Amino acid sequence: MMADMQIHGNMEPLGSALKVKSPVGKSEGGSFADTLSEALNEVNDLQINADKAIEALVTGKSKNIHETMIALGKAELAFKLTMQVRNKVMEAYKEITSTTV
Repeated sequence: MMADMQIHGNMEPLGSALKVKSPVGKSEGGSFADTLSEALNEVNDLQINADKAIEALVTGKSKNIHETMIALGKAELAFKLTMQVRNKVMEAYKEITSTTV
């Protein structure tokens, strides 16, 4: 039956792809620039891991196309999320500057 089907594997929750800290609770005193820098470093690490996975697959060091595709998917999702956050920050900046003039 279709209702009885379950997916098993090493699937991670969406938030774990970027190890973003939960905003709930006490502030740890980190600045916005530090948080942004840390997030960008994690996105960069995902891109590097995806590149390494592709290289390993192409050179024959790895035969696991599934892990390669997962690494590519994580890198792509992280990059798209980063671009959306950047777009929202730019929109907010433009709105703030237009109201103060």
